[in-house]
Amino acid sequence: MGIDSESDTEVNLQIGPTTLGMVRIYVEGSGIEVPMDFEPEEAEEIAEEIRAAAARARQMAKGNKGGKGKR
Repeated sequence: MGIDSESDTEVNLQIGPTTLGMVRIYVEGSGIEVPMDFEPEEAEEIAEEIRAAAARARQMAKGNKGGKGKR
């Protein structure tokens, strides 16, 4: 499965600080638990990547709306 593949899999996502000063991204789904700890600087880089991906997704959505369903 690639990043652009649809999936029916449902997961729970939690993000928060740990007692050791790390940022934890915790993913829990059907039979799987994935705790991922990051230094605060790494977490900020991930947040920037998420913001950039959201901006690109908005642009792609705008581009897809222009030619569909209008006559």
